[in-house]
Amino acid sequence: MAQRKNTFGIRLTVAVLIVVVVAILGMVIIRQAVFVPQAAQAGPPPDLSAMHTFVYDEARPVADFQLVNEQGDTVTNAVLKGHWTFAYVGYTSCPDVCPTTLAMLRQANQELAGNGPTPQTLLISADPERDTPSRLDTYLKAFGDDFHGVTGDIDTLRALARSLNADFSRRTDDNGQTVVDHSAHLALINPQGEMTAVLQPPFKPEQVVSAFRQIVQWYGAGDA
Repeated sequence: MAQRKNTFGIRLTVAVLIVVVVAILGMVIIRQAVFVPQAAQAGPPPDLSAMHTFVYDEARPVADFQLVNEQGDTVTNAVLKGHWTFAYVGYTSCPDVCPTTLAMLRQANQELAGNGPTPQTLLISADPERDTPSRLDTYLKAFGDDFHGVTGDIDTLRALARSLNADFSRRTDDNGQTVVDHSAHLALINPQGEMTAVLQPPFKPEQVVSAFRQIVQWYGAGDA
């Protein structure tokens, strides 16, 4: 009799455990079905090809770096977090493309001001030998307080640029002058410090503003 009671008790315990496990699995399934993160419900990225803009389905990591900003302070990837950033590879001695692009971004920021997040701009130097922190500081002040720059080790700068689908090279022309060739696109970095989109020239401020707002809305970052 005692053996039958023990067998019955074991079977009852096993049955209770099975019920508990099934209940837990059911709760997990329901939770996954109901509490889906908002990012997963965002759907495909907006098609902004008419604005020369490509938005990634999933944001891409930016290379780790340790460089010097326009204030002479050492900075890392942390400076990219907590806000949107337009990253651009260029240099202060650039005769045309760089100042034109930065001036366009200044105009875009003026249109964005007071109506949602305003992105910062990060100039990644393609000419670190001449782009000292003080030179960057003087150059960028002409565009506004939201414009910053990084310079330093050329290999680190190139690795950072390549993680943003950009590149640069230096050469000497027939007159013995240093010429810097570099990519001309903008990389849009989200508040988590990851590349979300690439904007290709030619740039128009109104199109950059429209593309930026649509990306922010899709991304769901709000006023980050």
